[in-house]
Amino acid sequence: MAKRRLLVLFGSQTGTAQDTAERVGREAKRRHFLCRVEALDSCDVANLIHEPLVVFVCATTGQGDPPDNMKMFWRFLFRKNLPAGSLCQLDYAVLGLGDSSYPKFNFIAKKLHKRLLQLGGNPLLPVALGDDQHDLGPDAVVDPWLVALWDKILALYPLPPGLEIISPDMRLPPKYTLRYLPEDSPLPSSDLLQPAAPGAAPCELHPFAARMVSNQRVTAQSHFQDVRLIEFDIAGSGITFSAGDVVMIQPQNCPEDVQQFCQLLRLEPHRRFVLEPTEPGTSLPPLLPQPCTIQDLVTHYLDISCVPRRSFFELLAYFSTNELEREKLQEFSSAQGQEELYSYCNRPRRTTLEAMWDFPHTTCAIPADYLFDLIPRIRPRAFSIASSMLAHPERMQILVAVVRYKTRLSKPRRGLCSTWLASLNPEQGDVRVPLWVKKGGMKFPADPATPVIMIGPGTGVAPFRAAIQERVAQGRRGNCLFFGCRHKCKDFYCQTEWEELVTKGFLTLFTAFSRDQEEKVYVQHRIQENRKLVWELLSSGNAHVYLAG
Repeated sequence: MAKRRLLVLFGSQTGTAQDTAERVGREAKRRHFLCRVEALDSCDVANLIHEPLVVFVCATTGQGDPPDNMKMFWRFLFRKNLPAGSLCQLDYAVLGLGDSSYPKFNFIAKKLHKRLLQLGGNPLLPVALGDDQHDLGPDAVVDPWLVALWDKILALYPLPPGLEIISPDMRLPPKYTLRYLPEDSPLPSSDLLQPAAPGAAPCELHPFAARMVSNQRVTAQSHFQDVRLIEFDIAGSGITFSAGDVVMIQPQNCPEDVQQFCQLLRLEPHRRFVLEPTEPGTSLPPLLPQPCTIQDLVTHYLDISCVPRRSFFELLAYFSTNELEREKLQEFSSAQGQEELYSYCNRPRRTTLEAMWDFPHTTCAIPADYLFDLIPRIRPRAFSIASSMLAHPERMQILVAVVRYKTRLSKPRRGLCSTWLASLNPEQGDVRVPLWVKKGGMKFPADPATPVIMIGPGTGVAPFRAAIQERVAQGRRGNCLFFGCRHKCKDFYCQTEWEELVTKGFLTLFTAFSRDQEEKVYVQHRIQENRKLVWELLSSGNAHVYLAG
């Protein structure tokens, strides 16, 4: 009897591919497989040659790029020296998640499927191409594909004698058990940030707690949009960056939401616990201290403000003691209920916490052990760095538009990270923000003679401020910036700085203030008006053009 072992590997940027991979993992457990679900970069790729059965779930990001948590795997897999038959013992299936409005739709899944085939792998099914643009989302493809996949897998690896598929009516055990510590046990250290190894640059697992130096509103008080120029002190962090790089910031939930969540679930915020994996071999969640308080768990880890996914309602239905609530939850988690779920959740951007309010009987019955299965972790947010180390050594600045908008729900929607950052006041004490730096997609020319045309409406100007500061510090002139906003007197970010550089001959600046006159004027109008100059820079100056929104 072949060993019934299944490995599910995912490459996920926003969490959708991870959510789908975990769904495959749950379905495997119902079919009595020994199953591990891991990010592609967390698994040792060299061990793939010993794996009999692997399901890959991959998203495609940007212009056909692999997600961050599969980049190392991707580089390894495409090494020229891998022998052609090295994966001949591997049965595999690839499930792609993409968006057909992009030219490189599901590029990563297609390319992965092809490469595994080249290396001798045996595909169980054609590659699945889930599409965000479909009325029912990716599930329109995923649901039938998974039915076909289990048929194939069970034909190769039949159920052991005497065992049946665990019924969908039965609740699977949680990933972890939450063991409360006695009230009088010693307090956990309040420092949630694990320092990086000496000499190592900060990263997602070891962010740097940067001190916020200033948090300044750069739009007029009368302007509808609150935009901040925020400065951090990164002295002693080992962080280095250049123009075009991105800072990743790990946000946290606001105290009111944390308090509401604890009340709804009848959790005691100051109770301390340790986590124990239900199955041996399951790793503990990274970035969560052991022991930990409920307050810290909800503040720093559980994403209670994200829009809940189908899997949230599916698991919630198991805890429901109220028939009406259970029926609704089961409808939201069924294939037929996806349009209604979209109208309830995605269209109005309803949060997990708000959905819990709507199912009060069920919510107060959620066992704490299942919190990690039910609610994803808070993901870091990316911001273009808006300053240069050459101009501001040991400092880093970002330009943040505070996200706030209305939907049909009475309460305005707020961006988790931007709202949290805007609420911090460094004048009222020591304020720390966990962050690390990632290489950005923009590379500025190495040749000092190459002119640069930058088009940056609104906060899209952030990376260009870094580039201009860097280039000016190096004595480079050919800097041409097209900047657009609504009003000259309300949201013209860094106006004084730009005007000084124009006076000194370092910058050619074109501005478009769309609402300052009857006809709306945008950056594209200014480009057209100055087409002669633009063409001259392109044709004889070999200029590079950059655009950020």
